[in-house]
Amino acid sequence: MTNTLTVLKDRVRKEWLDYNGHMNDAEYVRAFSWAVDGFMDEIGITETFRSETQYTIFTLENHVCYLAEMTPDEPLEVTAQIIDWDEKRVHLFFELYGDDGKRAATSEQMIMGMDQQSGRPAPFPDEIFQKVDSLAKEHTSLPAPKEVGRVIGIKKKSK
Repeated sequence: MTNTLTVLKDRVRKEWLDYNGHMNDAEYVRAFSWAVDGFMDEIGITETFRSETQYTIFTLENHVCYLAEMTPDEPLEVTAQIIDWDEKRVHLFFELYGDDGKRAATSEQMIMGMDQQSGRPAPFPDEIFQKVDSLAKEHTSLPAPKEVGRVIGIKKKSK
């Protein structure tokens, strides 16, 4: 793991298992959703902040890559890296790790600040933007993970 931000620590729960006895694909998405909550807390968009300001974050897009199976009760950790940002959006890259640093999944996401009263996109409040900007600048020196910007498709073989 790099010097990215750890935003979630948990375990693979019994109710998350699929018929193969491994973590169900939907539960990876749940873990990444909880990781967004952890990121929000890190930048100051806490439950109290949301309640007092009627400001939150919505996820606009999410691309998950499944890299390894997660087993029952296996510890998991999700890290976040800011790839890009502006006054109301953050392009995030999450990595989910299992036992012994096993890289089990990634999630590339675009999130956007939202005014809950109007239901419209809104710039980050100044104190939130300052935290995003500072954190993002720490991440600019990190290499972009190979999954960033992936497109789903079947590669045609040359004949």
